[in-house]
Amino acid sequence: MRKWLLAAAAAAILAAPVMVPVSASADPMIIKFSHVVAPNTPKGQAALKFKELAEKYLPGKVTVEVYPNSQLFGDAKEMEALALGDVQFIATSLSKFGKYTHKTEVFDLPFMFKDMEAVDRFEQGKVGQSLLHAMENRNYLGLAYWHNGLSQMSANKPLIKPEDAKGLKFRIQQSDIIAASYAAVDANVQKLAFSEVYQALQVGTVNAQENTWSNIYSKKFYEVQSDFTESNGRVIDYMVLVNAKWWNGLPKDIQAGLSKAMKEATAVNNQIAEKLNADAKKKIMDSGKVKIHELTPAQHAAWVKAMHPVWAKFTDKIGKDIVDAAVASNNPKTN
Repeated sequence: MRKWLLAAAAAAILAAPVMVPVSASADPMIIKFSHVVAPNTPKGQAALKFKELAEKYLPGKVTVEVYPNSQLFGDAKEMEALALGDVQFIATSLSKFGKYTHKTEVFDLPFMFKDMEAVDRFEQGKVGQSLLHAMENRNYLGLAYWHNGLSQMSANKPLIKPEDAKGLKFRIQQSDIIAASYAAVDANVQKLAFSEVYQALQVGTVNAQENTWSNIYSKKFYEVQSDFTESNGRVIDYMVLVNAKWWNGLPKDIQAGLSKAMKEATAVNNQIAEKLNADAKKKIMDSGKVKIHELTPAQHAAWVKAMHPVWAKFTDKIGKDIVDAAVASNNPKTN
């Protein structure tokens, strides 16, 4: 009898299903990261670094799929896609948030920041960090800022003084402040998705634009524009966004691993942004297809003077405290 009972018990054990820990048996979480620029830009490189690090820190738990060049969603659709859960991460231009909050429009004010060091001081300061949460009531949460650079203007004629912009049609991002900036120099504007800019310049739908050197090079705008002005007129940085409810509902270990990967990818992005822009500018110059105009201090001051009245129009909407903090970031001693 005893032998029979032992044999029966052994058979039962062999027949029982093997219990595998959920973390080992479950399929990895698929995380889609969508953006609109090329892989060889600062944002493109940082997104790939985030994928590498997230999968390293969360092996078997997450798989990050990166979709560059508007492969999934373009400028006009990525915010909606994030809200609907069709993607989990986007890194979108700071100029896209006007209909969700006016606070981030501080970044669109013309000639706000004298250099990228000032931008960095503001973004990493108390006020800049608070802006990552400015849209949380709309279910958008910012995790980080990614540098892209300062904007340069182009047209099929030299843009040396503000009067040179009169009558031109500039492609701009979805920003009323940028539109007002060009209206101040008697130019016209057309709000277009980034993926549409090359063709629009090629066929003449627009005949001028502003962007960073790395974006200008990666999208080959220098093939359809003859003159570039190094104006450094506006910061074109990105905010990495997630759906707030999705993020807050993640298991703590997943959230911690993604946060660590994001922090390190942000450092990589900000380290390479300056170099990639400098390299892109050189490649554009070496192409021999365009002229690059560097403004004298007096010429630069004329552009600042022409566009500065836009500040008064939008400061109350943005918040004077935010504008003051941004202005203060231009002085390293105040931070």
